[in-house]
Amino acid sequence: MPELPEVEVTRRSFVDAIEGAQITALHLGKPLRWPLGCLPDALVGRTVRTVGRRGKYLLMALSDGWLVLHLGMSGSLRFARDLPAPGAHDHFELCTTHGSLRLNDPRRFGAVVYVDSLTSPAALKLLGHLGMEPLSEDFELEKFAQGLELRKSVIKQVLLAGDLVVGVGNIYASEALFLAGIRPTCRANRLSRPRVARLHAAIRDVLARAVEQGGSTLRDFSNADGHAGYFQLQARVYGRAGQPCHPCGALIKMIRQGQRATFYCPVCQKP
Repeated sequence: MPELPEVEVTRRSFVDAIEGAQITALHLGKPLRWPLGCLPDALVGRTVRTVGRRGKYLLMALSDGWLVLHLGMSGSLRFARDLPAPGAHDHFELCTTHGSLRLNDPRRFGAVVYVDSLTSPAALKLLGHLGMEPLSEDFELEKFAQGLELRKSVIKQVLLAGDLVVGVGNIYASEALFLAGIRPTCRANRLSRPRVARLHAAIRDVLARAVEQGGSTLRDFSNADGHAGYFQLQARVYGRAGQPCHPCGALIKMIRQGQRATFYCPVCQKP
């Protein structure tokens, strides 16, 4: 599933090219997770001002209204002046004077939703529950610590929930917990302030490095230019069950938490 780094990498790969473009047509394929929310022709003639991001949602600001895009489990975007003919898994295409933005989504869990504003009920239903942005100034250590004190669940599940801090998906949660030296089975509200501070810094570090490396391509992720990510090649624990830990040599372990695979070092990460 594309997580925050992959979504941010995707945004950066086409935002400059599409800014200022006028919409000339909008084509829909098979239904996605949620309906568009307006008639496709209603967007023709509007201008794309910019593209932002909130968590794993891309926020396309138009001269009137917004398009909220989510890549779902298997979605990816392409932006180019000359795209090939649409395929069986191409379900959304925004044609503009600068080129076409196309969503390919084999599993169709992605979505493109039109909203009048980001404070409308439809927008708040998607965005209103999201936690702090980990790569922004909003991700304050004190807010993070106070939020963890209120949560009795294990720390890995708290990070994945997204209501305290967004975008720390499965790969990045495992990697951040390793960097912070915290066992993923620790209860969130039992972490000491020094350990919380290390985790706070580790989340920032891991996600920033992932963005620099173009995200992670485990199956078929690529950005809007068609380029794959390379962060997975730097993983210290994720996907390395049974292999030796680089710092200590102990064998990396894998457990299941909430039906997701969790990887950790039993020596470097303390309970």
